Amino acid sequence: MNLSKIHNIYFIGIGGIGMSAIARYFKASNKQVSGYDKTQTEITNSLQDIGIEVVFEDEIANVQANYLDSETTLVVYTPAVPKTHNQLVYFKDNGFKVLKRSEILGVITQNTYCLAVAGTHGKTTTTSILGHLLNACDVSLTAFLGGISENYNSNLILNGNEVSVVEADEFDRSFLTLSPDLACITSMDADHLDIYGDASELIKTFEDFSKKLKPNGKLFVKNGLPLDGITYGIEDDADYSAQNITIKNGTYVFDVKTPKGLFKQFQFNLPGRHNLSNALVALAMSIEYGIPHDKLIQALASYKGVKRRFTYQIKTDDLVFIDDYAHHPEEINAVHQAVREMYPNDKVVAVFQPHLFSRTQDFAQDFAKSLAQFDQVILLDIYPARELPIKGVTSEWLLSLIDNNNKQLVSKDTLIKNIKQSDAKIVLTIGAGDIGAEVSKIKQALINED
Repeated sequence: MNLSKIHNIYFIGIGGIGMSAIARYFKASNKQVSGYDKTQTEITNSLQDIGIEVVFEDEIANVQANYLDSETTLVVYTPAVPKTHNQLVYFKDNGFKVLKRSEILGVITQNTYCLAVAGTHGKTTTTSILGHLLNACDVSLTAFLGGISENYNSNLILNGNEVSVVEADEFDRSFLTLSPDLACITSMDADHLDIYGDASELIKTFEDFSKKLKPNGKLFVKNGLPLDGITYGIEDDADYSAQNITIKNGTYVFDVKTPKGLFKQFQFNLPGRHNLSNALVALAMSIEYGIPHDKLIQALASYKGVKRRFTYQIKTDDLVFIDDYAHHPEEINAVHQAVREMYPNDKVVAVFQPHLFSRTQDFAQDFAKSLAQFDQVILLDIYPARELPIKGVTSEWLLSLIDNNNKQLVSKDTLIKNIKQSDAKIVLTIGAGDIGAEVSKIKQALINED
């Protein structure tokens, strides 16, 4: 596809974190950009602030006239949108070029040197670290992020078009549209079983992705995964390994063992071994790309994180409030490890909103085990996202499986009151649904209490 002949781009599901990054990219490329989303959010507001029109009613009458020319308009949609969506059906039935989000990413990146980050966990943090490292080292790049970078207050880093950094998303097998030069796989834990059916099919799809590299491309895999590639790990015998790890004032200080020798005294400000692992593979890919390690030391030390990835909302001697996007049992385990590493002697209350009925059903026992580790558990109702309810799959059922005497199921209406009643020093909100919209309210209530 020749994007130079496309003048108008219409996004269906423009408020999604990945979709909005691509919308920003095309707006910065002087294209006419507009789109639909179901609800008004901070993301849609920020798009409107830069001149992108967003409509919230699914009617073709709401689409501006200049986007109704099939010769000059490209339509991009997210797989989360139902196939019966009125606008989507209209564009498909009337001969428009209609691409999934992943397909347009493939088009954008095909003429660049592409670095892709895959894995069931860690994609967004790793991509944002990698994008920041290359940008801070003056690489001509565009990075599409699945979260809002604290360094750039955006999900897009735009500093040229020679290199692209992207998340390779396994949902709906969409990452098979990419052909990266360098790629990593951070994890292959079972997820999206509503799409794949079972874990073996998911692993096979990661194997298929590993074969999508360009000739002479390089694949980085977390040590222990059943794939061939350049390995990375924490305090192990991997090709790239974090060694001599210490924590100073809440910051990791560590050395990196590489095939070319030991590079010393890196500093990284995010807590948790899972985040340290993400930083390590971003460093490994940057080193293989050709960035000198002394520049990378400076760049990594200035990395601030991604919103809703172990984000400190309040951090005082008496109260700590952390918000995280964790929505899979392994991610909750990783957050628990990070909290315990930073606050080994303090009581922690975890507020969790399950995401998807299917995921809750598939991993109920694992969710119960991961949540039981906290001192106190507060559950919210399941966030359905794209799904209809599944009989018997409820938060009440999940609560019954959690082996913890200090647990309760509450509504959003009473959530703040329930949190205030806790005597825990550490308050943790976790989940990928609309719990993120509650964070500012919780923060305000806790600050006012003080």
